[in-house]
Amino acid sequence: MSNAPNIIALPELLAGCLRNHRQSQELLYRQFYGYAMAVCLRYAPTREGALEVLNDGFLKVFTRLDQYDSSQPFKSWFRRILINTAVDHYRQEVRHHHHEDVEQAEQTAVSGVPDAFSQLAHEDLLALIQRLSPAYRLVFNLYVMDGFTHEEIAAQLGISVGASKSNLARARENLRQLLKHVNYDEYARANR
Repeated sequence: MSNAPNIIALPELLAGCLRNHRQSQELLYRQFYGYAMAVCLRYAPTREGALEVLNDGFLKVFTRLDQYDSSQPFKSWFRRILINTAVDHYRQEVRHHHHEDVEQAEQTAVSGVPDAFSQLAHEDLLALIQRLSPAYRLVFNLYVMDGFTHEEIAAQLGISVGASKSNLARARENLRQLLKHVNYDEYARANR
């Protein structure tokens, strides 16, 4: 006998979730847990924080599933809920935003080593992004990883377009500095 889990088609799972069927909810959670965690880890500073965003996101999915348009891909709708949940968590955690002038940010932006990120493992890059301040990490992820425009980021976070651009420039500069530090540490270890 096989212990393989029952595989149920997504439309059937969603229909079961709409009826508040606990087994369908659990199966949907298990099926999308890895994808959801990957999205949440980009926004949260810790794995525990990502898990909190993930669980809140699933709760929103289960309570708002009737708003899902089945003619659209579920994964895209789900990802949007996770991102919005991460933004909500950010707003709850950060009470004071520090925004800087765009011109000042542009002066600090320097060109880095091309393709430096491609040399890192996914986990290493994620760890570096998680070391950014919450505001920088959020704007970086929204812009670079999820393809939002500065106008969309500004509207979603309640900041100016200039502040979004400034936060992105500072995030990139901080990542460059972190990369230099990582590369220096690796060089020092290799030459001992």
